[in-house]
Amino acid sequence: MLRARVVTALFLGPLLLAAIWLLPTAAIAWIVAAGAGVAAWEWTQLMGVSHLQRRAALVAAFLLTLVPGYGLLVWAPEWVPYIFYSTVALWLGAVGWLWLFTVRGLSAPSPLVAGIVGWLLLWPCWLALVYLHGHTPWGPFWHTFLLVLVWGADTGAYFGGRAWGRHRLAPRISPGKTWEGAIVGGGAAVSAGLLLLAVMQPAAPMWTYLVLLTVLVVVASVVGDLFESMLKRQRGIKDSGGILPGHGGVLDRIDSLTAAAPFLAAGLAWWQSGM
Repeated sequence: MLRARVVTALFLGPLLLAAIWLLPTAAIAWIVAAGAGVAAWEWTQLMGVSHLQRRAALVAAFLLTLVPGYGLLVWAPEWVPYIFYSTVALWLGAVGWLWLFTVRGLSAPSPLVAGIVGWLLLWPCWLALVYLHGHTPWGPFWHTFLLVLVWGADTGAYFGGRAWGRHRLAPRISPGKTWEGAIVGGGAAVSAGLLLLAVMQPAAPMWTYLVLLTVLVVVASVVGDLFESMLKRQRGIKDSGGILPGHGGVLDRIDSLTAAAPFLAAGLAWWQSGM
């Protein structure tokens, strides 16, 4: 399993970074939309929808909603940050959902509710990734910075948990995750992100604001990971798919991004507005 994870990461990671730095934002929007479409297909399984034609129709409907989102970025970008601020507020509500599940063990949501939740996760994430790339100073850098934070938190948590994990982080949601792993992963992510900032020195907020934003993005990535794990546990599913060897599905790889991307986009938008 570990070998497959490493091989997949070594193959896809450089391709993704090359695309971020070499391609225009319009191309990035298409690439991210393709990934979001695969994730949406996997999400229909979490909704409890098994009919293939219905799943395809739901994915098509989701992809169509990306069109007005791109229109906002092109013709009314001043309104886009408010979407991110609202998404941050929704993620705070998701923390409450996680707490209720931990305390009471909630049953799986209805397909309608699950569908709305999936849209609220994937659509703002797609919008945030496109916004970071094309509507922030040093866009490709901030896109890369986000991935470094998420990858650092995930990798650090994996190895930190295996080496020192003793106390479970959320046993009812994801028994394999530990507090020790989360702390090591968070420390690794923040350290890697700040090192990247120090080396490349992009146009950025003041350091106190930047450190706080980095920590919040890393914490958000953990919440995003736990939230998808909770929904999979409610449905009795281990992985959302099997398209990525050693990693599961696309949704399994972007669960952290669904929360982290809007948080970083909101923080940078707030900074650009003059705070």
